[in-house]
Amino acid sequence: MSATVSIIVAMTPSGAIGRNGDLLYHISADLKRFKAVTMGKPVVMGRKTFESLPGGALPGRRNIVITRNKGYEAPGVEVAGSLDEALAMTAEVEEVMIIGGAEIYRMASAVAQRVYLTLIESEVADADTFISPFDKETWAIIEESDPMTDPRSGVVYRFLNLQRR
Repeated sequence: MSATVSIIVAMTPSGAIGRNGDLLYHISADLKRFKAVTMGKPVVMGRKTFESLPGGALPGRRNIVITRNKGYEAPGVEVAGSLDEALAMTAEVEEVMIIGGAEIYRMASAVAQRVYLTLIESEVADADTFISPFDKETWAIIEESDPMTDPRSGVVYRFLNLQRR
């Protein structure tokens, strides 16, 4: 048995996901959803994404960092040299979460079966990190929230769950 590969990401309609090594917005409801969806599951990320986490390894989850640096070590993480290696390490679980960054999302988009998407309904002029948007030919929306407004930033967003067709 192999795990369901799921991507969790917050992005704009054009595919912007970050700026200056950080998220576009720190939307409280999105961060709570991220924690609820990923808790107890392995999370796979690139080294830069891991190093951007304010508290290091995410508690309550098996943290797997993909890096080309064979000697890379960090407290609370396992290291994989490729996405294939990371997925082999998690083959026994029900669902593995791909949490970024852009390069890891690009690799995982070919094998992912599910996407937990926070769609930020505006563009961010100074965004510097992008992925390809999820097209309707490949992905079906299986769940969608009503639009919500983040009280702190004023940004409008929706939660969508997508399934590969």
